[in-house]
Amino acid sequence: MRVSCPHVRLERHPLDDPHYRSRCSEALAGTGVLVLEGFFTPEAVSKVTEASAHREDEAYYATSAHNVYLTPPDPGLPGSHPFNRQVASSKGLLADDQIPADSALREVYGDGSFRSFLCSVLSTEAIHPYDDDLSSINLHFASEGQELGWHFDNSAFAVTMLLQAPVEGGHFEYVTAVRDVDIGDMGFDRVADVLNGTVEVKRLAFSPGDLVVFRGRNALHRVTPTLGAATRMLVVFAFNDRPGIGLSDSALLTFYGRTA
Repeated sequence: MRVSCPHVRLERHPLDDPHYRSRCSEALAGTGVLVLEGFFTPEAVSKVTEASAHREDEAYYATSAHNVYLTPPDPGLPGSHPFNRQVASSKGLLADDQIPADSALREVYGDGSFRSFLCSVLSTEAIHPYDDDLSSINLHFASEGQELGWHFDNSAFAVTMLLQAPVEGGHFEYVTAVRDVDIGDMGFDRVADVLNGTVEVKRLAFSPGDLVVFRGRNALHRVTPTLGAATRMLVVFAFNDRPGIGLSDSALLTFYGRTA
């Protein structure tokens, strides 16, 4: 019996097919990244883009300097140490409570078949929304000159969809296996090599409507500055592999400028 997920191109991406799920899981396990081309229907992408493009002035915009670990600096280390070296990030975003109740994004996020598919791909028993009002679905805007600096994710995985590509720039770049957080290896030497531009950087190609699943806890990654008049628009579907997890008030203030 076919699942009912109206915003997904099921003829191309059969979410309930065990063989398809297995292939996706193997691809993610092998490379740490999975791009499913044309995952969402053109109608869904167009509908969300049209509904969101005029809302840039409602987004919370922040420009910040941070280290790649997204932590406060360590005054016990020199400023040149990889832990304390600062990179720049700037973007605008709409938080979960700004996503309309009837949005296709909310329908996709809550769809049981979509979540079941992600659990299989991620080899986890369950995934859960964030236990706060702001973090579960986010819409990111990056206008000309805005970027995300090099960083590691705190979460085990990220699920995203590009809505609108910029004219130029806005490239997702990454380097795998830079650290191993599970054994406490912070990868300082490898981080320094990336920041110094002395290692090969991979660039991930994806288009509006593609689903991207990325394991960024140990992979250093960034988004290069947007160039041109078209704003880069990206949806983040944020899940946790444990229930009851939410961002701290400090993190909420950093990312959203508010706690509720």
